Amino acid sequence: MKVSIKDIAKRAEVSPSTVSRALKNHPRISAAMCDRIQTLAHEMGYVPSEAARLLVGQQTPTIGVAIPDFSDPFYMNMLMGIEEVAIAHQHELFVGSFNQDLHRQRKLFDAFDQKRLAGVVVAGSLVDAAYLSRAQANAPAVLVNHYDYPHAVAVDQKRGISKAVNHLVSLGHQRIAYVSLGTTTDSDSLRYAGYLDALETANLPTHSDWVIAGDGGLQGGLAAADKLLQATAVPTAVVCYNDRTAIGVINGLHQHGYAVPTDFSVIGFDDLEIAGYFLPSLTTLRQPHIHLGRQAAEKLFALMHGATVQAELLEPELIRRNSTGPVRATMD
Repeated sequence: MKVSIKDIAKRAEVSPSTVSRALKNHPRISAAMCDRIQTLAHEMGYVPSEAARLLVGQQTPTIGVAIPDFSDPFYMNMLMGIEEVAIAHQHELFVGSFNQDLHRQRKLFDAFDQKRLAGVVVAGSLVDAAYLSRAQANAPAVLVNHYDYPHAVAVDQKRGISKAVNHLVSLGHQRIAYVSLGTTTDSDSLRYAGYLDALETANLPTHSDWVIAGDGGLQGGLAAADKLLQATAVPTAVVCYNDRTAIGVINGLHQHGYAVPTDFSVIGFDDLEIAGYFLPSLTTLRQPHIHLGRQAAEKLFALMHGATVQAELLEPELIRRNSTGPVRATMD
C-alpha cells in the first residue's frame, strides 16, 4: 500500500499538517521535528506525489514523450524535433521508453498522469486509440505513426514498402523477402500489407520462407539473413522493416560470402544518417524523422491552446543508393 501523509502522522502522533510542513522544512516546525518526521517518512517508504503538490487543475509546463526504444536513432532524431518546438514554447520534456512492451507503456502513461503534464507525444504506440483517449483524458495527446488516432502525424508506410518492392521489380527481382519488426504494431502491419499488395500487383509469388521475424535491430537482421539463405527457394532481394535491420541483413550475407548488391539487393526504411555512409550505402525509404517530431509537437501545442488539429499523412521518399542492383542472371 502507498504510504500517505496521514499514515506518517498517525505513526508520529502529530497532525497531517505538521507532517506536511516538516517534509518541506517549514520554519514553523522545529529542526528536531523536521528531522524526526523526514526520517520516519524514509523508513516507511513514503514517496511524495508531484501531482499532490500542485494546486487543483494546475499543470506543469512540461510535455511527456513516450518512445519505444532509446537505442533506435530514428526516435532520437524525432525527439530532437519535439525538443526544438518545446523549447520555443518554453516547456520542458519528460521522456520515457516502453521498449515495445504494452505493460511498460501503460505504466509510463500512469507516470505521465501523476506528473500532471500539459500534453503528451507518443511514438509507435502499442495500445489502441480507445485506451489512449481514456489514459490522456486530462492532457491532449498527439501520436506519431498511429493511424487510428484523430490527432496523429504519420508516414504512409504501406505506400513506402510498395515503392521499395516496385523498385526491386524494376531491377528484375521476382523472389523478394520481407524481414519484419517481430512485434505486432501498426507500423509493421502496414509495411507487411504494402509488401503483399505490391507483390500481388506485380503478379509475383509469396513464400512463407521469405517472411522472417526480426527484432528491429542489427542482431535480428543478422539472424534473418541466416534463415533466408536456408529457404527452399532463396530470394534475390530483401525488404527490411528499418535501416538497422537492413544493415544486419547485409552483414549476415557478407559473413556467408555473398556480396550486396551483386548477389542480393537489400532495402531499409527510415534513412538514418548511417544509411548513406554504410558500405554499400543503403537504399531506403526516407522518413522525415526530425520533421515528424516538429509536426507532432506543433500539433500538440495547438491542441493545448484549444485549436482544431487534423491528422497528417506524409509521403515517404525512396532514396536509391548502392545496396540494390539488377538481379543476377545466374541466380537459381
